[in-house]
Amino acid sequence: MYYAIISEDVEDSLSLRTSARPDHIARLNALKDEGRLLVAGPHPALDTPEPGDAGFTGSLVIAEFDSLESAQAWADADPYVEAGVYRQVTVKPFKAVLP
Repeated sequence: MYYAIISEDVEDSLSLRTSARPDHIARLNALKDEGRLLVAGPHPALDTPEPGDAGFTGSLVIAEFDSLESAQAWADADPYVEAGVYRQVTVKPFKAVLP
């Protein structure tokens, strides 16, 4: 089943994101290589794909896991969590309907 991992950043998280980004992206690429990643990306702080110094307000990952518990464990081990980027992470089951 798919699970949505919805994360909200702490204030002024850009420098924290920058330092942890290579490890964060490597984990997402592993999910992609396993054919389990549906979509992933950040929420820009401004209404533009490249918000510059304004940074991001959070992230969304939708990926396939065996259970809610395994999705939560994956989310808890994210390098952004360890680096203090996220103030809150919510994991929910996700049903892909469209397209």
